[in-house]
Amino acid sequence: MSGWDDLYPLPMLPSWVPGAAAGIVSLLLIQKLLFPYFWADLRYLLKVLMYGLRVERYRLQGRIVTILDKFVKLAEKQPHKPFLIYEGKVHTYRDVDRRSNRVAQVFLHSGALKKGDTVALLMGNEPDFIHVWFGLAKLGCVVAFLNFNVRSRSLLHCVSSCEPKILVVGADLLGTLEDILPNLQKDISVWIMTKDSAFPSVHTLLDKIEAASEDPVPVNQRSANNLKSSVLYIFTSGTTGLPKAAVISQMQVLKGAAGLWAFGATAEDIIYITLPLYHSAASLLGIGGCIELGATCVLKKKFSASQFWSDCKKYNVTVIQYIGELCRYLCSQPVKEGEKNHRVRLAVGNGVRNDVWREFLDRFGAVKICEFYGATEGNICFMNHTGKIGSVGRTNFFYKLFFPFDLIKYDFQKDEPIRNKHGWCEKVKKGEPGLLISKVNAKNPFFGYAGNKRHTEKKLLCEVFKKGDLYFNTGDLMVQDHENFLYFWDRIGDTFRWKGENVATTEVSDVIVMLDFIQEANVYGVSVPDHEGKAGMASLILKQNTSLDLEQMYKQVATYLPSYACPLFLRVQEKMEMTGTFKQQKIRLVREGFNPSTISDPLYFLDNSKKAYVLLTKEVHEIILSGKMKL
Repeated sequence: MSGWDDLYPLPMLPSWVPGAAAGIVSLLLIQKLLFPYFWADLRYLLKVLMYGLRVERYRLQGRIVTILDKFVKLAEKQPHKPFLIYEGKVHTYRDVDRRSNRVAQVFLHSGALKKGDTVALLMGNEPDFIHVWFGLAKLGCVVAFLNFNVRSRSLLHCVSSCEPKILVVGADLLGTLEDILPNLQKDISVWIMTKDSAFPSVHTLLDKIEAASEDPVPVNQRSANNLKSSVLYIFTSGTTGLPKAAVISQMQVLKGAAGLWAFGATAEDIIYITLPLYHSAASLLGIGGCIELGATCVLKKKFSASQFWSDCKKYNVTVIQYIGELCRYLCSQPVKEGEKNHRVRLAVGNGVRNDVWREFLDRFGAVKICEFYGATEGNICFMNHTGKIGSVGRTNFFYKLFFPFDLIKYDFQKDEPIRNKHGWCEKVKKGEPGLLISKVNAKNPFFGYAGNKRHTEKKLLCEVFKKGDLYFNTGDLMVQDHENFLYFWDRIGDTFRWKGENVATTEVSDVIVMLDFIQEANVYGVSVPDHEGKAGMASLILKQNTSLDLEQMYKQVATYLPSYACPLFLRVQEKMEMTGTFKQQKIRLVREGFNPSTISDPLYFLDNSKKAYVLLTKEVHEIILSGKMKL
């Protein structure tokens, strides 16, 4: 061996190398112990910065590149790639571009619209929703997405609040149109997605689309002056009252569309959208995200738990969108063989409970759950890029530098932020629930609500920590733990969430008190075991010498409210309790829930199978708690 050593002497390492190596190993160990999420945070932050710099570069070059511009470019670059798959039929990027051109041509030649006008869209999930949306956007119109579950008075309010020149209605929603048509403003032109119409003064659209040219309309029709210009109105119940039209800017659309990319989706992915397109999650994150990636989207008319995984296998789906309820519905389905036999790798959404999250992963395999938080009209967003179960996202010093926010103390009795003797709000400690507020500035603006200055101002908090500061009030209570993970805790005010939708208690109570035997209605949300969100419950005071007409009650709520907003439980009381500030007392009622064993007042339950309110007995209560009753 010594001969070999003489012939080929081993090189001696410099004396500092072992020390440096030991130092690097030590640093890595310290980082892993003290900063375990450092690299994940850095990767995520760099992605956010990259996207922001790209948008800023376009701005400095004098180019405003919108999502629609990106779509048109993709239709030229990859014309034959599937963009939409709907009920087995493939619609390529070129197909969707050309049909949306036809829509644009119809309205351009009708002379009814000019750049900047608003058009309200009342359609379900179908390719023509996207064709009409893109076609109108090519004319530079603002499109208002109407929730097709909303009825009667609420729907009329939504239409009037966004002041549209035209209302476009899908063929399967003519019944809804018939209900509101007599009370619709006469200056709103109505177009329906059919070839003929039984309604007087209502225009047909389908026949005109088929006869129109596929040629693109002039580009200057759609060109945006700046990224802060309005492009959509998406309705949200916010924290109180009737639905409000949140103003969505070009910048917000771009930010929403970047979500799938930020979570690691690529152009090769196939995205499955079962959520309604009027929802920002489906339209901005889903369709917008698909365009941002240049990917393919499988669109479903309506979510079906029984068909979900068979669709995923059939279309080779790799990315799914969810709300918390959707995951629970999937977990509630009977167990089948081969449930992990799919290609889904990412699930992007919000509102999934910890236990459902774990069950979903155990049952359906190694799917990365990408939970996020963001209000439609808000200026703050969190993304759980680490996969920590239960968390909506994570923050750090650098994130707060770009997106300043705080959690402040909140008075649940007075229903307002707590201010100290100097008049300033106070931050909560880590681990304590606090109201999430986000700083409003040039980089993170709040665009408010269309045609409603009062509601816009109501969502802002002034003089929070110092004179002149301004914050957006999300209406959500959050908790930040010692590792800087954020968790959704509850909603404040007069809103609760059920079946993935916000329910405004004032809207529900307004509908109930229209009944001639109701003196007062106090609506709130109650927790139901193994269900996300809170189920609606109404405490009722009857007028003197009247009795509760359950048949009329059911007819009233079913006619005037979306199905998710109909109170599941009723409680008849002798006297309505009030707070010290003369507001309806809800805290004790929420705590007491709907248990007939502990509540002496008469209780009733909305039995959907019977389409009627029935007496809530101990037996019915037990069936509800056992999960055997479908709510």
